[in-house]
Amino acid sequence: MKRYTDIAGNINYYLFLAVVALLPFPQIFLRYACVLWFVAWVFEGRWLQRPKAWKENKTAIPFILFGLWYGWKLLSGLWTADTTAWAWQMERYISFGVLIPVGIWGVNGRYDWRQAGKVLVLGCVCAAFFYPALLTVLLHHREIIDNTHWVANWDYSSFEWLHFYQTNLSHVKYRLFLSSIQIFGIIIATKLWVSERRWLWGTVTVLLVGSILLSGSRQALISLVVIALIALIIFLSRRLKWYYTASIVAATVLLSGALISIHPRFRTMDIHSEERILIWEKALQQPSDYVWTGLGGGLDGVGGHCHNQYLQELRELGVFGLMLFLLAWVSIPLCAPTEQKHIAILFTALFACNMLTECVFSKYCSVALWSAGLIFVLLLPDSTRQTDTAREQ
Repeated sequence: MKRYTDIAGNINYYLFLAVVALLPFPQIFLRYACVLWFVAWVFEGRWLQRPKAWKENKTAIPFILFGLWYGWKLLSGLWTADTTAWAWQMERYISFGVLIPVGIWGVNGRYDWRQAGKVLVLGCVCAAFFYPALLTVLLHHREIIDNTHWVANWDYSSFEWLHFYQTNLSHVKYRLFLSSIQIFGIIIATKLWVSERRWLWGTVTVLLVGSILLSGSRQALISLVVIALIALIIFLSRRLKWYYTASIVAATVLLSGALISIHPRFRTMDIHSEERILIWEKALQQPSDYVWTGLGGGLDGVGGHCHNQYLQELRELGVFGLMLFLLAWVSIPLCAPTEQKHIAILFTALFACNMLTECVFSKYCSVALWSAGLIFVLLLPDSTRQTDTAREQ
């Protein structure tokens, strides 16, 4: 029996590494890897054991809260206007459902934070080369684009390749979500850089930042600046007095704002801002229709996309569902292991920023990133400590 569980545990861990490596790539591969990973976790049999008490296992609290939110989302199918769209949304949210028992029962001691982190960063670096190479091939084979109705109406002749790349990237991977995965790769890379200086994580970070700049996602650039500022504050607050920290942060904000303002994607910022405001105003009309129980899940698939995840949750699930959602997010840094607090803060801030202008969970790749990110932040540190203890013994 022990040999069987050992084999299942190894398969489960290596499938998790496959999921992590495939995060930045087209989601068809990612879906299969996620399903196989969960099947291997089930066969490992950890769910047959009694879970730890909540006082001993605080990392389970965010998973339980997200489970309550997910259950309310499932229940909203009883009063939703479009059950087909709701069912499609639930299929997209399948990672939420399978992750909850994993979060409560945990993962096996074979999970290694450092190894998984290296695999994630390596996948992000490969993606930084993969998408430009793919779209460069398409740029030189226009018949492929014409036959598949790809958008290729670019007029910046001096920046033909760059404009083509930024315009067409969304057809193979949504810009914001690819950039979010790259930012998460930067967070993990800098964490590994601190403990393992033999790796050229500085070069890796520069490479990943370059891929984010190329993606042309305005929200990703803003999120990158916010993450950098939070990391800077955490770093400086432990070493300098508050007024020195405030001065450095203020200078960084001014410099970042100047750099962002010259990026070509921000030239149409006013137009897109007006569109967002109109969408938000429309979504907030007639609050009595949705403020208590919501209109039901699936609105983002039937023309009810609010371009704001918080507003989307309010419209779909009402005040109670929104409060569950916010409470679950706040609990992530509060319940994270001590050595992972700053990673948990940066991970939560990344999604919190992106959710201001997008319904980030409208895409499967973002749901998968959330799931893998929670494992990195909450579950892997504990399993790594177990592995290190076993090695010492």
